[in-house]
Amino acid sequence: MSRPNPSYEGSRRQKFMQWLKGEYDPSEGKLETTEPDTSLFTDSEYHEIHLYLRNEYADNEEHFRRGVRKHLTRIQKLYRLMAVITAIFMTVLLLWAVSYEPSYGDPNAPENNEVATRYIEHGLAETGAINIVAGMILDYRAFDTFGESCVLFVALCCVLILLRVDADEEAGSHAREAMFDRHFEPKNDIILQRMCRVLVPAIVIFGIYVVLNGHLSPGGGFSGGAIIGTGLILYLTAFGFANTERFMTEKVARLFSVAALTFYCFAKSYSFYTGANHLPSVISTGTPGAILSAGLIVYLNICVGIVVACTMYSFYVLFRKGGY
Repeated sequence: MSRPNPSYEGSRRQKFMQWLKGEYDPSEGKLETTEPDTSLFTDSEYHEIHLYLRNEYADNEEHFRRGVRKHLTRIQKLYRLMAVITAIFMTVLLLWAVSYEPSYGDPNAPENNEVATRYIEHGLAETGAINIVAGMILDYRAFDTFGESCVLFVALCCVLILLRVDADEEAGSHAREAMFDRHFEPKNDIILQRMCRVLVPAIVIFGIYVVLNGHLSPGGGFSGGAIIGTGLILYLTAFGFANTERFMTEKVARLFSVAALTFYCFAKSYSFYTGANHLPSVISTGTPGAILSAGLIVYLNICVGIVVACTMYSFYVLFRKGGY
């Protein structure tokens, strides 16, 4: 252990560091001060001056409050006016859009066009998916599904911004967090933990099965991801944050979500580019009915399932604790 340097005590460097920390004032004891001359005014005059200054301060404070109230009133009036204008604009826009809808029974209505027939008659040959819904949302309309996944990710970011505990609040929140966990998080609940040891693996495996078989049977990334997210939440409820954060942290959830969305974007961009330009694609639809078939659909289902599972788990953690 190094000995303290005696020359450091009282040195300029020490005073400078103390001044930076607010522990030292170089002007302390060096400024000339004079006592006020009490012979200029009598006690009654001092009292009158004090009352005058107090009244002036009260008047100025009241004027300030009136100005603030007036300013806030203007903002509220502007807000209400803009809300009314926006509501009227949206109402007119929706009524204008409804006026262009086809009448009831019109043979040229969208529900009677060739798109639905195309999905049903040629969906299996073109996508390789036995589940027509999976072929539609992950092949014909894959960008719509990508937008929905991005909406989930954006919603997660918004909830993270609104509910997370900031770094400056973290130090003061340790006691509240410990009390919160002690009252609302089960500690060593043997029955719950033993049941979760059996249920959580089964739930996660079933969720993976639903994701991987989304192109063969009802299911897919959204439903399978919700099941996996439920398993993670159940494990968290039974074993607590300390055990869950060994494999599922904020960094892991963010990394998996971004990687899944990035793969989804590049994969379907390639697919749409080759299709729009009538170029041969290296991705085969495979044999209908096989687990590795339907081209990219099974992999896109995995990406959607990852995003949904991470979003569900993160929502629960943020609403429950304000952070990971």
